[in-house]
Amino acid sequence: MKTVVLTSDTSINHDTGIGHPERPDRVSCVIQNLKKISKEKIDWEKPSSFDKNLLNITHTKNYIKEVESAFPSKGLYFLDGDTVVSPGSKNASLDAVGSIIKGIDLVQNKKNKNAFCAVRPPGHHAEKNKAMGFCIFNNVAVGAKYLLKKYKLKKIAIIDFDVHHGNGTQDIFFDNNQVLYISTHQYPFYPGSGSNHEKGKFNNILNIPLLAGTTSEEYLNAYERVLKKLEEFKPNFILFSAGFDGHKNDPLAQFQLSSSDFYTLTKRTLEISRNLCDGKVVSILEGGYDLNALMESSEKHVKALLEFN
Repeated sequence: MKTVVLTSDTSINHDTGIGHPERPDRVSCVIQNLKKISKEKIDWEKPSSFDKNLLNITHTKNYIKEVESAFPSKGLYFLDGDTVVSPGSKNASLDAVGSIIKGIDLVQNKKNKNAFCAVRPPGHHAEKNKAMGFCIFNNVAVGAKYLLKKYKLKKIAIIDFDVHHGNGTQDIFFDNNQVLYISTHQYPFYPGSGSNHEKGKFNNILNIPLLAGTTSEEYLNAYERVLKKLEEFKPNFILFSAGFDGHKNDPLAQFQLSSSDFYTLTKRTLEISRNLCDGKVVSILEGGYDLNALMESSEKHVKALLEFN
């Protein structure tokens, strides 16, 4: 079986305005770079349509109505100080969700061994009832809810290696004993959450806060805690919130990681996933704002997915 990459042209139509760091080039550069890899190694798919009730079990109905009414017919509208929507944002945000749904279906039904969703807008800052940090719907959270609802799986793990804490994902699953949320992130830093005292109602949250300036060696040593927690939890499926803004060249944070570190952390996770969940892993793009660093780091991440057998 091959790795599948899911993407959509609608990602390009999500206009955030001139000078916004979460811009269309982020996805287009990732896709152009991954298309250099042989088609014999990668399947390419588009997102699927999905039951919109999945949004209702992830976000509040009032929030969904608020977002739907905010999509403008022209120009830009700010959901918060950072999160912008345009006429193309509705289809882009739905396709971002649809990509992780399609990826899960392909992996769970053994059509593909694993998946990477190269889409935008990102999702991990979106809370149950609030847009935040460039995020509209919490894509990875909808994916976890889908696994629980459609496939009746008992335990889902979400690993978030974006340099910013995924406050939204933590908010959604804080009191859900079927979902383990693990985050490595710069702290103290935006969005302000993510201390190691935030453990979830069922000890199902593991925050690993790391200082600005964290080096590759320090980060990979800390990542061993991620692997240990996974082995304790024994998930049936693993989802990655794949943010590449921990790279040393990223303009929005101060970690000192290299592109190869994303290969290493992915490979280590996949190695233990074999015995935990038969290697069932779906990854979705979150942050990463230096285009060259994003291209290199996402390629390393996907390379690890490709090599896993």
